[in-house]
Amino acid sequence: MSRILLAPMEGLADHLLRGVLTGIGGYDWGICEFVRVSNSLLPVKTYERICPELTTGGKTLAGTPMRVQLLGSDPAMMAENARRLVTLNPAGIDLNFGCPAPTVNRHRGGAALLGEPELLHAITAAVRAVVPAGIPFTAKMRLGIDDTSRAVDNAQALQAAGIDELIVHGRTKADGYRPPARWEWIDRVRQAIVIPLIANGEVWTVEDFRNCQQATGCADIMIGRGAIADPLLARRVRGGADDGWAAVLPGVAEYWLGVRRKVLPEHAGGRLKQWLALLRRNYPQAGVLYQQLRPVRAAEDIDRLLLAAGVLAALPAVVWSAPPSSSNLH
Repeated sequence: MSRILLAPMEGLADHLLRGVLTGIGGYDWGICEFVRVSNSLLPVKTYERICPELTTGGKTLAGTPMRVQLLGSDPAMMAENARRLVTLNPAGIDLNFGCPAPTVNRHRGGAALLGEPELLHAITAAVRAVVPAGIPFTAKMRLGIDDTSRAVDNAQALQAAGIDELIVHGRTKADGYRPPARWEWIDRVRQAIVIPLIANGEVWTVEDFRNCQQATGCADIMIGRGAIADPLLARRVRGGADDGWAAVLPGVAEYWLGVRRKVLPEHAGGRLKQWLALLRRNYPQAGVLYQQLRPVRAAEDIDRLLLAAGVLAALPAVVWSAPPSSSNLH
């Protein structure tokens, strides 16, 4: 049976949203936002802050394993940080060779390394040496920097360094997130390696999912922004119950409650609006709610608006009435 995986999405899929999406269901495992490794050995609290699932057995509260992703360019330091991460019993370790963000790339991270297959191999081999065989070890890459000429070289370098599986996002760094994804190139990479390959990129609907499988030859698909725009997508692919907005609404309420407890009030509204902006692609009700919230800045005013709109009706009043703990805000 095909596996459906939740992609790492920096600035989008934090642990609160990962919890909501995996709670709705359909995902076999996922990857958290990346942990940036530079020139120091990071403290345990850094890993647990970015991937709080480490404190719950490496899984979301719904029981979905969440792997930890490392991003960096120094083989020795990546290995030292991986060694520490192993002590936290992660559900898996993934290496980021795909992030196209300029701020990351300027510091030789993510997709900026795709012009150097030898460095990809060195980083991956160093990490492989400290990751026990019992911990899944993967890498996620794009097709290249400005073109696809080194896609196969990079994939083969990662395979030779010892990863268990490879995830390929069907775009170059220069492509950003502009459609279409180059699924046919994922197929070329798949045919050039022997380890399992997971396809990623531009899967927004069940039809996209099936078309991606056919074009790439990959049974397993990782879903990114499509999962946030349609939290029921994985369930739909599996032929599960589809209750539309009624099934999504409790997740919106749960997410807002989590944001209010964990995020400073002046930043809370932006997090919810960001999600609603993507949800409106599939749910008109989310568009209406987004327009209502758009001019509202104060978190307390958003509370009142959501209560009036019935969004928070599913939450126990005693839970909602409790003010956020200032000790947890960040």
